[in-house]
Amino acid sequence: MSQNTISPLEAQESFDVKKEKVDMLHGKAVGLMGVLFLTVTGAAPESAMLGNVPFGASAGDGLYIPGAFLLATIVLTIFSVGYAAMASKVSSVGGFYSYISLGLGRDMGMASGMASFVSYSVFEASLYGLFAYFSNAYIKNHFGIDVSWIWLALFCVGMAALLSHFDVQLSAMILGAALIFEVIVLLIFDAGAAMSPTSKFDISALNPLNAFIGVAEQKTTFNGEEITIAAGAAAVGIFLAFWSWVGFEMAPNYAEESRDPKHIIPRSLYISVIGLGIFYTITSWCAVSSYPSEVEMLAKATKDSSNFFLTPIEQNVGKWAYEAMSVLILTSSFACGMAFHNTAARYAYSLGREGVFLSYLGKTHPTYRSPYLASLSQSALAALWLGLFAYFLGTDDPNAQAYVAVYTMLAILGTMLLLILQAFVSIAIIVYFQKNHPGEAGIFAGLIAPLISFVAQVYLVYLLVKNLETFGGGGPFGSNIPYIALGIIVWGFLWGMILRVAAPQTHAKIGRLVFND
Repeated sequence: MSQNTISPLEAQESFDVKKEKVDMLHGKAVGLMGVLFLTVTGAAPESAMLGNVPFGASAGDGLYIPGAFLLATIVLTIFSVGYAAMASKVSSVGGFYSYISLGLGRDMGMASGMASFVSYSVFEASLYGLFAYFSNAYIKNHFGIDVSWIWLALFCVGMAALLSHFDVQLSAMILGAALIFEVIVLLIFDAGAAMSPTSKFDISALNPLNAFIGVAEQKTTFNGEEITIAAGAAAVGIFLAFWSWVGFEMAPNYAEESRDPKHIIPRSLYISVIGLGIFYTITSWCAVSSYPSEVEMLAKATKDSSNFFLTPIEQNVGKWAYEAMSVLILTSSFACGMAFHNTAARYAYSLGREGVFLSYLGKTHPTYRSPYLASLSQSALAALWLGLFAYFLGTDDPNAQAYVAVYTMLAILGTMLLLILQAFVSIAIIVYFQKNHPGEAGIFAGLIAPLISFVAQVYLVYLLVKNLETFGGGGPFGSNIPYIALGIIVWGFLWGMILRVAAPQTHAKIGRLVFND
């Protein structure tokens, strides 16, 4: 064991994968840019902006939604301090699963492993719902053909399964290309808004404290029709801002496949959080400022949210930019879903490799060193989630079924699980450093930053539960999301306790197959 990574105390109860008969992933396959492509694509900048800003403005903060993104940048940067410190000590494909196991014990680690896998598993299906919604509209508008959303979503499942079967370098190249193009089109949008004479920029929109001010109820007209803009809940805008970062935390899951995990993973965390934060804040500011007045902006966000970005870019830049953004929202949502697919497969692979759950998932491809069986299993699960929604809700209304139900409801479930896990890992970081590396991380990285992030994550879970109906969380599935999330965590914890009694040697490996170079 690397003395630089695992303390002597911890080494007594850990396992070195080089001494265990396990299948390894493709080591040293990707560098810093590769890890960034694999993780930042999960945050999906264009999907985050086009999907979250209109809703966050109309039902949340209105003009002050950029302040919510700046607030999220600050909080997530603080979270990354402790998270990066942990990543510099422990390199493991298990991510949250390994960190929580090492800090809070094996049973909590098992709970987090199950919750992490389910979280990223439903995220994949969620993003394919978004792809299906936008692609259905695109095909209908350009070719006059109404393709059922379920077939479009299943097309994504098949493509992700095929591409993820091969070397991780292929995924990095594809996701990198998608990320570069969507960032370019958003930069073009920003430039167009900045140079437009009709844009109205208000510096107060950037004040993080204003993110706690909700939209006031007001009446206006839209396309000649009188409409009422309902009072918004500031918490909705704040939550949607944090939601936009989902994916950056996946970096530790690629530690085993990166060339220098002790340095690459922490750097990728800081670059993605701060880089996305600056980008999101500026782009959301340009978006809400693209309209001559706040009331006009709110009317567009409320009644025509799918064109909230598309209309300004067409007016300010041209029809070609409109078409480019329309196509790139498709590549963005697919690439995002594929990034979540890769992470879900690696969580399943980690659980299987340690033998704590379906050991066949821990096999890697003899040629590509990819977790191909875990990847195939995740594809089957994604198809199952989509099929269940199609069966119970139908396939004739892409807006209600693919967007509101599949995309929104599954994203809320996945995000709730992720926020709970980030709260757990914040406490795990404190315990880990006090137990194994006292004083090494410093008081801020080892104690203060994780405590602040713990409080922030718990508060966000509270906001989500309190405003569940505002997010569309009605019906049998939506209204029970908190109970589903709790049930998954409890199930994982109980499985850990069962292993403790029935298979103590297997239980001892939970989160302990730590990869060290």
